Amino acid sequence: MSEEVQKHSVHTLVFRSLKRTHDMFLANQTFLPILKDDTAEKIRRAVKARDCYGLVFDRVQTVKAQKANHDGGNVHQAHPEENLAITAAPSANSQSSALVPVTQSTPFSQPPTGQMQLIPKKAPTIPKPKWHPPWKLYRVISGHLGWVRCVAVEPGNEWFATGAADRVIKIWDLASGKLKLSLTGHVSTVRGLAVSVRHPYLFSCGEDRQVKCWDLEYNKVIRHYHGHLSAVYSMALHPTIDILATAGRDSTARIWDMRTKANIHTLTGHTNTVASVVAQTANPQIITGSHDSTIRLWDLAAGKSVCTLTNHKKSVRSVVIHPTLYMFASASSDNIKQWRCPEGNFIQNLTGHSAIINCMAVNPEGVLVSGGDNGTLHFWDWRTGYNFQRAQAPVQPGSMDSEAGIFAMSFDQSGSRLITAEADKTIKVYREDDEATEDSHPINWRPDIIKRRKF
Repeated sequence: MSEEVQKHSVHTLVFRSLKRTHDMFLANQTFLPILKDDTAEKIRRAVKARDCYGLVFDRVQTVKAQKANHDGGNVHQAHPEENLAITAAPSANSQSSALVPVTQSTPFSQPPTGQMQLIPKKAPTIPKPKWHPPWKLYRVISGHLGWVRCVAVEPGNEWFATGAADRVIKIWDLASGKLKLSLTGHVSTVRGLAVSVRHPYLFSCGEDRQVKCWDLEYNKVIRHYHGHLSAVYSMALHPTIDILATAGRDSTARIWDMRTKANIHTLTGHTNTVASVVAQTANPQIITGSHDSTIRLWDLAAGKSVCTLTNHKKSVRSVVIHPTLYMFASASSDNIKQWRCPEGNFIQNLTGHSAIINCMAVNPEGVLVSGGDNGTLHFWDWRTGYNFQRAQAPVQPGSMDSEAGIFAMSFDQSGSRLITAEADKTIKVYREDDEATEDSHPINWRPDIIKRRKF
Protein backbone atom coordinates (compact mmCIF):
# COMPACT_ATOMS: atom_id res chain seq x y z
CA MET A 1 0.00 0.00 0.00
CA SER A 2 1.66 3.21 -1.16
CA GLU A 3 1.83 6.06 1.39
CA GLU A 4 0.10 9.18 0.24
CA VAL A 5 2.43 12.21 -0.05
CA GLN A 6 1.18 15.29 1.77
CA LYS A 7 0.88 18.32 -0.45
CA HIS A 8 2.19 21.68 0.72
CA SER A 9 1.85 25.16 -0.66
CA VAL A 10 4.77 26.84 -2.39
CA HIS A 11 5.03 29.32 0.48
CA THR A 12 5.45 26.51 3.03
CA LEU A 13 8.09 24.74 0.96
CA VAL A 14 10.08 27.95 0.43
CA PHE A 15 9.87 28.78 4.12
CA ARG A 16 11.14 25.31 5.11
CA SER A 17 14.00 25.57 2.63
CA LEU A 18 14.98 28.95 4.03
CA LYS A 19 14.82 27.62 7.58
CA ARG A 20 17.08 24.67 6.73
CA THR A 21 19.54 26.99 5.02
CA HIS A 22 19.48 29.34 7.99
CA ASP A 23 20.09 26.48 10.46
CA MET A 24 22.91 25.14 8.34
CA PHE A 25 24.88 28.39 8.07
CA LEU A 26 23.91 29.98 11.38
CA ALA A 27 26.97 28.65 13.21
CA ASN A 28 29.33 30.07 10.57
CA GLN A 29 27.99 33.58 10.30
CA THR A 30 30.70 35.02 12.59
CA PHE A 31 33.51 33.11 10.85
CA LEU A 32 33.34 34.70 7.44
CA PRO A 33 36.68 34.86 5.62
CA ILE A 34 38.54 38.15 5.95
CA LEU A 35 39.28 39.63 2.55
CA LYS A 36 42.74 41.18 2.61
CA ASP A 37 42.70 43.86 -0.03
CA ASP A 38 45.20 46.59 0.82
CA THR A 39 43.94 48.93 -1.88
CA ALA A 40 40.33 48.66 -0.72
CA GLU A 41 41.39 49.12 2.90
CA LYS A 42 43.34 52.29 2.05
CA ILE A 43 40.38 53.68 0.12
CA ARG A 44 38.03 52.88 3.02
CA ARG A 45 40.31 54.59 5.54
CA ALA A 46 40.76 57.62 3.28
CA VAL A 47 37.00 57.99 2.77
CA LYS A 48 36.33 57.67 6.50
CA ALA A 49 39.09 60.15 7.38
CA ARG A 50 37.81 62.64 4.83
CA ASP A 51 34.24 62.24 6.11
CA CYS A 52 35.17 62.69 9.80
CA TYR A 53 38.10 65.10 9.62
CA GLY A 54 37.72 66.83 6.26
CA LEU A 55 37.62 70.31 7.80
CA VAL A 56 40.79 69.58 9.78
CA PHE A 57 42.66 68.46 6.65
CA ASP A 58 41.56 71.57 4.75
CA ARG A 59 42.66 73.86 7.59
CA VAL A 60 46.07 72.17 7.82
CA GLN A 61 46.63 72.61 4.08
CA THR A 62 45.56 76.28 4.30
CA VAL A 63 47.95 76.97 7.19
CA LYS A 64 50.81 75.21 5.36
CA ALA A 65 50.17 77.24 2.21
CA GLN A 66 50.06 80.51 4.17
CA LYS A 67 53.27 79.62 5.98
CA ALA A 68 55.02 78.71 2.70
CA ASN A 69 53.96 82.01 1.11
CA HIS A 70 55.08 83.96 4.17
CA ASP A 71 58.47 82.26 4.29
CA GLY A 72 58.97 82.69 0.57
CA GLY A 73 58.26 86.43 0.80
CA ASN A 74 60.75 86.87 3.62
CA VAL A 75 63.46 85.00 1.72
CA HIS A 76 63.07 87.17 -1.37
CA GLN A 77 63.08 90.38 0.62
CA ALA A 78 66.11 89.56 2.77
CA HIS A 79 69.58 90.05 1.29
CA PRO A 80 71.65 86.83 1.25
CA GLU A 81 74.59 88.56 2.96
CA GLU A 82 72.42 90.04 5.70
CA ASN A 83 72.43 88.51 9.16
CA LEU A 84 68.89 87.30 9.88
CA ALA A 85 69.47 86.66 13.59
CA ILE A 86 68.28 89.02 16.31
CA THR A 87 71.32 90.94 17.53
CA ALA A 88 72.00 93.67 20.04
CA ALA A 89 70.75 97.18 19.43
CA PRO A 90 73.03 99.47 17.39
CA SER A 91 75.42 101.77 19.19
CA ALA A 92 74.66 105.43 19.81
CA ASN A 93 77.05 106.53 17.03
CA SER A 94 75.37 104.41 14.37
CA GLN A 95 72.27 105.62 12.60
CA SER A 96 69.16 103.79 13.82
CA SER A 97 65.94 103.42 11.85
CA ALA A 98 63.81 102.96 14.99
CA LEU A 99 60.91 105.33 15.45
CA VAL A 100 61.60 105.59 19.20
CA PRO A 101 65.27 105.60 20.25
CA VAL A 102 66.13 102.91 22.76
CA THR A 103 67.80 104.35 25.87
CA GLN A 104 68.86 102.87 29.16
CA SER A 105 66.07 104.71 30.99
CA THR A 106 63.17 103.11 29.12
CA PRO A 107 61.39 100.33 30.95
CA PHE A 108 61.77 97.92 28.02
CA SER A 109 65.33 98.79 27.09
CA GLN A 110 67.80 96.38 25.59
CA PRO A 111 69.36 94.14 28.26
CA PRO A 112 73.17 94.04 28.37
CA THR A 113 73.31 90.46 27.17
CA GLY A 114 72.18 91.44 23.67
CA GLN A 115 68.84 89.55 23.76
CA MET A 116 65.57 91.17 22.73
CA GLN A 117 63.03 91.65 25.53
CA LEU A 118 59.40 91.28 24.44
CA ILE A 119 56.64 93.55 25.72
CA PRO A 120 54.42 91.44 27.99
CA LYS A 121 50.86 90.90 26.85
CA LYS A 122 47.98 92.21 28.89
CA ALA A 123 46.27 89.41 30.78
CA PRO A 124 42.86 88.49 29.34
CA THR A 125 39.93 89.73 31.37
CA ILE A 126 37.01 87.45 32.18
CA PRO A 127 33.68 89.30 31.94
CA LYS A 128 31.53 89.44 35.03
CA PRO A 129 28.37 87.32 34.70
CA LYS A 130 24.94 88.84 34.45
CA TRP A 131 22.83 88.57 37.60
CA HIS A 132 19.94 86.13 37.34
CA PRO A 133 17.31 85.64 40.05
CA PRO A 134 17.26 82.19 41.63
CA TRP A 135 14.63 79.67 40.60
CA LYS A 136 12.25 77.95 42.99
CA LEU A 137 9.76 75.10 42.77
CA TYR A 138 6.14 76.20 42.86
CA ARG A 139 4.13 73.29 41.44
CA VAL A 140 4.30 69.49 41.39
CA ILE A 141 1.94 67.70 38.97
CA SER A 142 1.10 64.02 39.43
CA GLY A 143 -0.85 61.85 37.05
CA HIS A 144 1.46 59.55 35.14
CA LEU A 145 1.90 55.94 36.24
CA GLY A 146 5.49 55.60 35.03
CA TRP A 147 8.70 57.56 34.55
CA VAL A 148 7.99 60.82 32.73
CA ARG A 149 10.44 60.82 29.81
CA CYS A 150 9.64 63.86 27.63
CA VAL A 151 7.95 67.25 27.65
CA ALA A 152 6.99 69.77 24.94
CA VAL A 153 5.33 73.21 25.25
CA GLU A 154 2.74 74.40 22.76
CA PRO A 155 3.71 77.51 20.70
CA GLY A 156 0.70 79.45 22.07
CA ASN A 157 1.99 78.87 25.64
CA GLU A 158 -1.41 77.63 26.84
CA TRP A 159 -0.66 73.94 27.42
CA PHE A 160 2.17 71.44 27.41
CA ALA A 161 2.41 67.71 26.70
CA THR A 162 4.28 64.96 28.52
CA GLY A 163 5.03 61.35 27.62
CA ALA A 164 5.86 58.59 30.05
CA ALA A 165 6.62 54.92 30.55
CA ASP A 166 2.90 54.27 31.07
CA ARG A 167 2.58 54.64 27.25
CA VAL A 168 0.24 57.65 27.61
CA ILE A 169 0.65 61.20 26.33
CA LYS A 170 -0.99 63.72 28.64
CA ILE A 171 -1.93 67.32 27.83
CA TRP A 172 -1.77 69.74 30.79
CA ASP A 173 -2.99 73.30 31.21
CA LEU A 174 0.09 75.45 31.72
CA ALA A 175 -1.57 78.06 33.95
CA SER A 176 -3.43 75.77 36.34
CA GLY A 177 -1.55 72.47 35.93
CA LYS A 178 -4.79 70.53 35.40
CA LEU A 179 -5.08 67.57 33.05
CA LYS A 180 -6.91 68.41 29.81
CA LEU A 181 -6.49 65.28 27.69
CA SER A 182 -4.88 61.83 27.55
CA LEU A 183 -3.77 60.28 24.24
CA THR A 184 -3.25 56.53 24.01
CA GLY A 185 -1.78 54.65 21.08
CA HIS A 186 1.84 53.81 21.84
CA VAL A 187 2.54 50.28 23.05
CA SER A 188 5.79 51.16 24.84
CA THR A 189 7.46 54.10 26.59
CA VAL A 190 6.95 57.49 24.92
CA ARG A 191 10.42 59.05 24.57
CA GLY A 192 9.96 62.17 22.44
CA LEU A 193 7.37 64.88 21.74
CA ALA A 194 7.24 67.88 19.41
CA VAL A 195 4.46 70.40 18.71
CA SER A 196 4.25 72.02 15.28
CA VAL A 197 4.31 75.81 15.03
CA ARG A 198 2.36 76.00 11.76
CA HIS A 199 -0.03 73.05 12.04
CA PRO A 200 -2.35 71.63 14.71
CA TYR A 201 -0.09 68.59 14.94
CA LEU A 202 1.62 66.82 17.82
CA PHE A 203 4.40 64.37 16.99
CA SER A 204 5.48 61.55 19.27
CA CYS A 205 8.00 58.73 19.22
CA GLY A 206 8.77 55.88 21.54
CA GLU A 207 10.52 52.64 22.31
CA ASP A 208 7.98 50.78 20.17
CA ARG A 209 9.85 52.11 17.06
CA GLN A 210 6.79 54.14 16.11
CA VAL A 211 6.68 57.78 15.09
CA LYS A 212 3.15 59.19 15.14
CA CYS A 213 1.50 62.39 14.00
CA TRP A 214 -1.55 63.40 16.07
CA ASP A 215 -4.18 65.76 14.74
CA LEU A 216 -5.13 67.87 17.74
CA GLU A 217 -8.43 68.94 16.17
CA TYR A 218 -9.64 65.32 16.24
CA ASN A 219 -7.26 63.97 18.93
CA LYS A 220 -6.28 60.95 16.87
CA VAL A 221 -3.32 59.62 14.88
CA ILE A 222 -3.38 60.59 11.22
CA ARG A 223 0.12 59.48 10.09
CA HIS A 224 2.78 56.93 10.93
CA TYR A 225 6.41 57.20 9.89
CA HIS A 226 7.89 53.72 9.45
CA GLY A 227 11.59 53.03 9.08
CA HIS A 228 13.42 52.96 12.41
CA LEU A 229 14.84 49.57 13.30
CA SER A 230 14.82 50.10 17.05
CA ALA A 231 13.60 52.46 19.77
CA VAL A 232 13.24 56.13 18.81
CA TYR A 233 14.64 58.38 21.54
CA SER A 234 14.48 61.95 20.24
CA MET A 235 12.74 64.09 17.65
CA ALA A 236 12.79 67.67 16.37
CA LEU A 237 10.73 69.75 13.96
CA HIS A 238 12.40 72.08 11.47
CA PRO A 239 11.38 75.70 12.25
CA THR A 240 10.56 76.75 8.68
CA ILE A 241 9.99 73.73 6.43
CA ASP A 242 7.69 70.73 6.85
CA ILE A 243 10.22 68.10 7.80
CA LEU A 244 10.65 66.01 10.92
CA ALA A 245 13.94 64.63 12.32
CA THR A 246 13.99 61.54 14.52
CA ALA A 247 16.87 59.61 16.09
CA GLY A 248 17.25 56.52 18.20
CA ARG A 249 18.94 53.30 19.14
CA ASP A 250 19.62 52.16 15.58
CA SER A 251 22.50 54.71 15.45
CA THR A 252 20.79 56.77 12.76
CA ALA A 253 18.84 59.97 12.41
CA ARG A 254 16.05 60.03 9.86
CA ILE A 255 14.56 62.99 8.03
CA TRP A 256 10.86 62.68 7.12
CA ASP A 257 8.56 64.63 4.86
CA MET A 258 5.82 65.60 7.29
CA ARG A 259 2.98 65.29 4.79
CA THR A 260 3.98 62.44 2.46
CA LYS A 261 5.61 60.31 5.21
CA ALA A 262 8.61 59.79 2.91
CA ASN A 263 12.00 59.06 4.46
CA ILE A 264 14.01 61.84 2.78
CA HIS A 265 17.40 61.04 4.34
CA THR A 266 18.85 58.43 6.65
CA LEU A 267 21.77 60.14 8.38
CA THR A 268 24.33 57.42 9.11
CA GLY A 269 27.74 57.78 10.70
CA HIS A 270 27.23 57.42 14.41
CA THR A 271 28.37 54.12 15.88
CA ASN A 272 26.04 54.06 18.89
CA THR A 273 22.64 55.27 20.04
CA VAL A 274 21.74 58.79 18.89
CA ALA A 275 20.30 60.28 22.07
CA SER A 276 19.51 63.82 20.94
CA VAL A 277 18.63 65.60 17.71
CA VAL A 278 17.88 69.31 17.24
CA ALA A 279 17.00 71.43 14.22
CA GLN A 280 17.45 75.09 13.33
CA THR A 281 16.90 77.36 10.34
CA ALA A 282 20.53 78.16 9.50
CA ASN A 283 23.30 75.69 8.76
CA PRO A 284 23.95 73.25 10.25
CA GLN A 285 20.22 72.63 10.20
CA ILE A 286 20.49 69.25 11.96
CA ILE A 287 22.76 68.52 14.96
CA THR A 288 22.93 65.13 16.67
CA GLY A 289 24.55 63.91 19.87
CA SER A 290 25.31 60.25 20.39
CA HIS A 291 26.44 57.71 22.95
CA ASP A 292 29.58 57.25 20.83
CA SER A 293 30.79 60.52 22.48
CA THR A 294 30.57 62.54 19.27
CA ILE A 295 28.43 65.35 17.92
CA ARG A 296 27.72 65.57 14.21
CA LEU A 297 26.66 68.58 12.16
CA TRP A 298 24.67 67.60 9.08
CA ASP A 299 24.16 69.09 5.64
CA LEU A 300 20.41 68.73 5.26
CA ALA A 301 20.39 69.16 1.48
CA ALA A 302 23.06 66.53 0.83
CA GLY A 303 22.08 64.26 3.72
CA LYS A 304 25.64 63.79 4.96
CA SER A 305 27.82 64.83 7.86
CA VAL A 306 29.90 67.99 7.40
CA CYS A 307 31.66 67.98 10.77
CA THR A 308 32.26 65.59 13.67
CA LEU A 309 33.09 67.02 17.10
CA THR A 310 35.08 64.55 19.20
CA ASN A 311 35.89 66.67 22.27
CA HIS A 312 33.64 64.78 24.68
CA LYS A 313 34.98 61.70 26.43
CA LYS A 314 31.63 60.24 27.51
CA SER A 315 28.18 59.74 25.97
CA VAL A 316 26.48 62.89 24.71
CA ARG A 317 22.89 62.67 25.95
CA SER A 318 21.63 66.18 25.27
CA VAL A 319 22.12 68.95 22.71
CA VAL A 320 20.36 72.31 22.98
CA ILE A 321 20.36 75.33 20.63
CA HIS A 322 20.36 78.86 22.02
CA PRO A 323 17.12 80.64 21.00
CA THR A 324 18.77 83.92 19.96
CA LEU A 325 22.54 83.34 19.60
CA TYR A 326 24.11 81.33 16.78
CA MET A 327 25.42 78.76 19.28
CA PHE A 328 24.59 75.41 20.83
CA ALA A 329 25.61 73.38 23.88
CA SER A 330 26.17 69.68 24.43
CA ALA A 331 26.07 67.76 27.70
CA SER A 332 27.98 64.71 28.82
CA SER A 333 28.95 63.29 32.19
CA ASP A 334 32.43 64.84 31.83
CA ASN A 335 31.20 68.43 31.31
CA ILE A 336 29.00 70.75 29.27
CA LYS A 337 30.56 72.30 26.18
CA GLN A 338 29.49 75.35 24.21
CA TRP A 339 30.02 75.62 20.45
CA ARG A 340 29.62 78.29 17.80
CA CYS A 341 27.86 77.62 14.53
CA PRO A 342 28.17 76.97 11.65
CA GLU A 343 31.54 75.17 11.91
CA GLY A 344 31.21 73.92 15.49
CA ASN A 345 34.02 76.05 16.95
CA PHE A 346 34.63 75.25 20.62
CA ILE A 347 33.91 78.12 23.03
CA GLN A 348 34.21 76.95 26.63
CA ASN A 349 33.62 74.20 29.16
CA LEU A 350 31.03 74.38 31.91
CA THR A 351 32.34 72.10 34.65
CA GLY A 352 30.86 71.29 38.01
CA HIS A 353 27.76 69.20 37.33
CA SER A 354 29.26 65.87 38.37
CA ALA A 355 26.44 63.57 37.25
CA ILE A 356 25.07 61.90 34.16
CA ILE A 357 23.35 64.85 32.47
CA ASN A 358 20.18 63.70 30.75
CA CYS A 359 18.75 67.01 29.55
CA MET A 360 19.31 70.74 29.14
CA ALA A 361 17.22 73.82 28.40
CA VAL A 362 18.09 77.47 27.71
CA ASN A 363 15.88 80.58 27.64
CA PRO A 364 16.35 83.92 25.82
CA GLU A 365 17.67 85.55 29.02
CA GLY A 366 20.78 83.37 28.85
CA VAL A 367 19.89 80.93 31.63
CA LEU A 368 21.12 77.41 30.84
CA VAL A 369 19.76 74.59 33.01
CA SER A 370 21.14 71.06 33.16
CA GLY A 371 19.36 68.13 34.78
CA GLY A 372 21.17 65.11 36.16
CA ASP A 373 20.40 61.47 36.73
CA ASN A 374 20.60 62.03 40.49
CA GLY A 375 17.91 64.72 40.58
CA THR A 376 20.28 67.71 40.62
CA LEU A 377 19.62 70.95 38.74
CA HIS A 378 22.41 73.36 37.84
CA PHE A 379 21.65 76.87 36.57
CA TRP A 380 24.34 78.56 34.46
CA ASP A 381 24.93 81.97 32.94
CA TRP A 382 25.32 81.18 29.24
CA ARG A 383 27.83 83.92 28.38
CA THR A 384 30.36 83.33 31.15
CA GLY A 385 29.59 79.75 32.21
CA TYR A 386 29.04 80.87 35.82
CA ASN A 387 27.04 78.38 37.90
CA PHE A 388 24.77 80.73 39.87
CA GLN A 389 22.46 78.13 41.45
CA ARG A 390 22.38 74.44 42.35
CA ALA A 391 19.19 72.68 43.39
CA GLN A 392 18.04 69.20 44.31
CA ALA A 393 14.59 68.26 43.08
CA PRO A 394 12.40 67.18 46.04
CA VAL A 395 11.47 63.52 45.89
CA GLN A 396 7.82 62.56 45.70
CA PRO A 397 6.70 60.88 48.97
CA GLY A 398 6.62 57.13 48.60
CA SER A 399 9.18 56.92 45.79
CA MET A 400 12.61 55.34 46.10
CA ASP A 401 15.86 57.25 46.35
CA SER A 402 16.89 55.88 42.96
CA GLU A 403 13.89 57.60 41.37
CA ALA A 404 15.41 61.06 41.62
CA GLY A 405 16.46 61.39 37.98
CA ILE A 406 15.47 64.24 35.67
CA PHE A 407 14.84 62.93 32.16
CA ALA A 408 13.62 65.98 30.23
CA MET A 409 13.06 69.70 30.69
CA SER A 410 11.77 72.65 28.72
CA PHE A 411 11.18 76.35 29.25
CA ASP A 412 7.78 77.73 28.30
CA GLN A 413 7.58 80.18 25.40
CA SER A 414 8.16 83.18 27.68
CA GLY A 415 11.22 81.64 29.31
CA SER A 416 9.85 82.40 32.78
CA ARG A 417 8.78 78.87 33.73
CA LEU A 418 10.80 75.68 33.68
CA ILE A 419 9.04 72.30 33.34
CA THR A 420 10.92 69.12 34.29
CA ALA A 421 9.94 65.48 33.70
CA GLU A 422 11.25 63.16 36.39
CA ALA A 423 11.66 59.55 37.43
CA ASP A 424 9.37 59.85 40.46
CA LYS A 425 6.43 60.01 37.99
CA THR A 426 5.88 63.73 38.57
CA ILE A 427 6.17 66.92 36.53
CA LYS A 428 7.71 69.85 38.41
CA VAL A 429 7.34 73.50 37.43
CA TYR A 430 9.90 76.12 38.50
CA ARG A 431 9.82 79.89 38.22
CA GLU A 432 12.04 82.82 39.18
CA ASP A 433 11.97 84.10 42.74
CA ASP A 434 10.31 87.52 42.52
CA GLU A 435 11.51 88.59 45.95
CA ALA A 436 15.20 87.95 45.25
CA THR A 437 17.56 90.89 44.65
CA GLU A 438 21.24 91.29 43.94
CA ASP A 439 21.79 92.09 47.61
CA SER A 440 19.96 89.02 48.93
CA HIS A 441 21.54 86.68 46.37
CA PRO A 442 24.87 88.25 45.34
CA ILE A 443 27.10 86.89 42.60
CA ASN A 444 29.93 84.86 44.14
CA TRP A 445 32.32 85.68 41.31
CA ARG A 446 35.90 84.44 41.78
CA PRO A 447 37.69 84.73 38.43
CA ASP A 448 41.04 83.99 40.09
CA ILE A 449 40.04 80.37 40.74
CA ILE A 450 38.27 79.73 37.44
CA LYS A 451 40.05 77.24 35.26
CA ARG A 452 39.00 77.01 31.66
CA ARG A 453 40.20 73.94 29.85
CA LYS A 454 39.99 73.90 26.10
CA PHE A 455 39.57 70.15 25.72
